[in-house]
Amino acid sequence: MADGSDKEVVVSNKQVVLKDHITGFPKESDMAIISNNVKLKVPACSKAILVKNLYLSCDPYMLLLMRNQGSEIFVPYTPGSLITGFGVAKVLDSGHPDFKEGDLVWGNTRWEEYSLLTETEGLFKIQHTDVPLSYYTGILGVPGFSAYAGFYEVCSPKKWEYVFVSAASGGVGQLVGQFAKLMGCYVVGSAGSKEKVELLKNKLGFDDAFNYKEEPDLNAALKRYFPQGIDIYFENVGGKMLDAVILNMRIHGRIAACGMISQYKFNHKGYTI
Repeated sequence: MADGSDKEVVVSNKQVVLKDHITGFPKESDMAIISNNVKLKVPACSKAILVKNLYLSCDPYMLLLMRNQGSEIFVPYTPGSLITGFGVAKVLDSGHPDFKEGDLVWGNTRWEEYSLLTETEGLFKIQHTDVPLSYYTGILGVPGFSAYAGFYEVCSPKKWEYVFVSAASGGVGQLVGQFAKLMGCYVVGSAGSKEKVELLKNKLGFDDAFNYKEEPDLNAALKRYFPQGIDIYFENVGGKMLDAVILNMRIHGRIAACGMISQYKFNHKGYTI
């Protein structure tokens, strides 16, 4: 706990800042790495916590924030400010009664080595350390929650159903495909390279997969992979893929709209996450 002691250690702190709002997809030149000094001590009488960031998650929604688009949940990044996102961290010092030195947490943090977090409502203590901590940016974090809730709660899958997952090699899509196989479904995924297609088929257990970039007619491709039609579509792409899927949905089919990455490069008025 922070005790107001005069003993303070000062270290260099590398940070990643967004230079300005972007158009299209982000480039390395849109960001800059800077350094400043940080005290490894929570200010006296503060309920903040000081953490060392261990793992940071790079998620699709962050693209919208870089483009000055936000929602009720997330606000756009400010040019020249630190990039924020989900991550895993270790508590170094705390003025908050719910956190102590040595605690491992996951939640919203900043893209820097050390962060002084004054808002702790979105932080969760990590209780299970018998798995790699990086899992809390994947299957045990936001991607895992998105995949689990979207597939099981929204899609209500049944054994033997036909499931299609777009952007299937991504953090959410690859989990949905594996959940579907555990349910006894037939699963096909789409991805954007030969290597990703091989990953889906040979390592992640998908029944089949295809490279959408090699399919001039997505409607025809889906009819080839799903001659009986699609019961469940887990949507990560939008655009032409969604248009083609709708033409191939079966009666009582379900679509879980998790993301539409193909549309994030456009300035849609009123777009929300």
